[in-house]
Amino acid sequence: MSRRTRRRLGQAALYTIATVVLLYTLFPFVWAISTSLKSGSAIFDTALIPPDPRWDNYVEVFREQPFGRNILNSVIVAASTVLLSLALGLTAAHALGRVTFRGRALLLVTVLGVSMFPQVAVLSGLFELVRWLGLYNTLPALAFSYLIFTLPFTVWVLTTFVRALPVELEEAAMIDGASSWTVLTRVFLPLLAPAMVTTGLLAFIAAWNEFLFALTFTLTDDRRTVPVAIALISGASAFEVPWGRIMAASVTVTVPLIVLVLVFQRRIAVGLTAGAVKG
Repeated sequence: MSRRTRRRLGQAALYTIATVVLLYTLFPFVWAISTSLKSGSAIFDTALIPPDPRWDNYVEVFREQPFGRNILNSVIVAASTVLLSLALGLTAAHALGRVTFRGRALLLVTVLGVSMFPQVAVLSGLFELVRWLGLYNTLPALAFSYLIFTLPFTVWVLTTFVRALPVELEEAAMIDGASSWTVLTRVFLPLLAPAMVTTGLLAFIAAWNEFLFALTFTLTDDRRTVPVAIALISGASAFEVPWGRIMAASVTVTVPLIVLVLVFQRRIAVGLTAGAVKG
């Protein structure tokens, strides 16, 4: 078998695998869109393109509950979580990546270990803390609680990138009279932009999709986020599940995430690979 033949077979196998993965990934979303355009007995129809699409499902989602408010709540909570995670994670990563002190490695491992606890394990203690702070049924309670699983990952990733930055940049800035804060914000921050975008987007997605804390720490409809709002969509009776409206709501809240990934896809790719190349 010639080298050209082997190359073509390899390319064909690669394209086949990519096509299978793409179909496996996109089919649930396509099926959700198809189901969101159906109602009644048409839900059980296996046709991918509904013969009589029902756009009313999208209207009813916003008409029968404050779904617009729920989306706004998710945006506020997710954005606040990202800003807090990046601000705290960047300063912590600078200290862990550049400052030499006893117990630095142990502290970094401890930060990573915190993210390994399941949410249920810390739910009761965090609930008491939220009540003690007077934050129950408020959006700050969600942003505060989400830091438990977004901040460790942010610190760990940004620390890896900070360590990969040349020491000469920091030394040159220090010689020119720059303080540590100036070095962090004026020198390191522009170089860490790909890592910041990557970790920020992952933190945003995690906060946007979180369900357990949002269900536990909120009580009224006007304080709930979209995962809880979708889970509480009910039909006319206890035995009727409005799958059309549920899928319409799911598609509505998935589109912003897809748009974010498409907008920042180049920076995400750089952020995921730059640390490995420089390290």
